[in-house]
Amino acid sequence: MTVRNDEAAFGIANEAELLAHAHAIEQDAVERYRMLADQMETHNNMELAKLFAELAGHEEKHAAEILAQAGDIELPVLKSGDFKWSDGDSPEAADLDQAHYKMTPWHALQMALRAEQRAFAFFDHVARTALDARMRAWAEEFREEEAEHVELVERLLEKHPEPPEGWDEDDDAPVWQD
Repeated sequence: MTVRNDEAAFGIANEAELLAHAHAIEQDAVERYRMLADQMETHNNMELAKLFAELAGHEEKHAAEILAQAGDIELPVLKSGDFKWSDGDSPEAADLDQAHYKMTPWHALQMALRAEQRAFAFFDHVARTALDARMRAWAEEFREEEAEHVELVERLLEKHPEPPEGWDEDDDAPVWQD
């Protein structure tokens, strides 16, 4: 079977578009982690507020590195319908539906791990299907970065055991009145 260029690499046309996707992935991760940090701070879960803020900082650094690496390559401005990922969220955006005000570092790191694994899979697919050598090289580099992030989160998870059953029970649950 012959793969046409427009079917390869999720339909990403060139290295500028790939760099724009990579930057957007990191920016979306920054935004989600900041939202989660704010949410945890609101619920006085300062340990997780700090952890999510640190994760946002790592992603922000990576976004800046991508722009620096792009150098003179002019990145296209992509609108929401232009992105080539399979669902509405970018691969590395943490799943906000998994957030809970009583979540633990283990839960937060599980969210981060899934996000990093999705980003790895995205760049892995691009690296394996890109027909352009430069685009493939960029995708391989981004895939390796995401592999390092997966390993980092896995190491952090070793320090935080899974919480016992009932971790989300609230002894002082809100009472709704008519």
